[in-house]
Amino acid sequence: MAEDSSNSIKTFWAELPKADEDFLGAIRDWKNVQIAIDEEVVWLKGFTDEQAASSEIQQLPNFILYELRDGLLFRKDALVPSKKMRTALLWTPIDKALKLTFPISNNNFFGIDEKVDVKLKPSEEEQPAMALLCSISEIKEAITAIPKFKLEKLDWIIINDKALFLGTPLLSFPGKTFWLKDDHLLPTGFGFEFENLSSLLQRKYNANQDQWLLWNENGTVLYLNKEDFRKLSVSSFRLTEKSQEWI
Repeated sequence: MAEDSSNSIKTFWAELPKADEDFLGAIRDWKNVQIAIDEEVVWLKGFTDEQAASSEIQQLPNFILYELRDGLLFRKDALVPSKKMRTALLWTPIDKALKLTFPISNNNFFGIDEKVDVKLKPSEEEQPAMALLCSISEIKEAITAIPKFKLEKLDWIIINDKALFLGTPLLSFPGKTFWLKDDHLLPTGFGFEFENLSSLLQRKYNANQDQWLLWNENGTVLYLNKEDFRKLSVSSFRLTEKSQEWI
């Protein structure tokens, strides 16, 4: 009787042009995946079933996923093989083969002179909001009516004509919310394109952990000194408003 292979473990391989190698940064933290270079082609192997069906894989351009059977490579749902398995390849774990770089550009956010060229992407994971960025002109009347016990739980700072409130529970003001990862303040609903960037960026740009890094969706960032934040109160808000002539 022929052996039933329906429950056998699948072995996945993949290839993409070497010119598109940079896109593999999206899966760089998949340490079980191995990578090898064969002239102008990048080969990968070791994907789990979940990884092979993931959105990260589906979004990679010119990426071809194969199932390895008896030394032959089959495209998904194909009945005939596309090619033979490549041999004599030098395999390396993907997280060691791909190196991250952090170029500096001059596209700024809220007036900062530099930014890290990093991309954010929509995230399916819900994260609690830890900061709120509001227009001062829209909240200056309402904040004076907030009870003291709600204000004193928050720290705040002025950014041009906006106020950034940090802490929980946040005030019910219109504005843009952020969640906290390490010392990064990321827009709610977004995360780093490369999941392992958070700690790498902290070590490179915030080694002393004395700053909050406030991110915009386009990957630009504002560095905020933690010591510049103050406790929120009606009096501190009014004094700041007066000194900045926000009337």
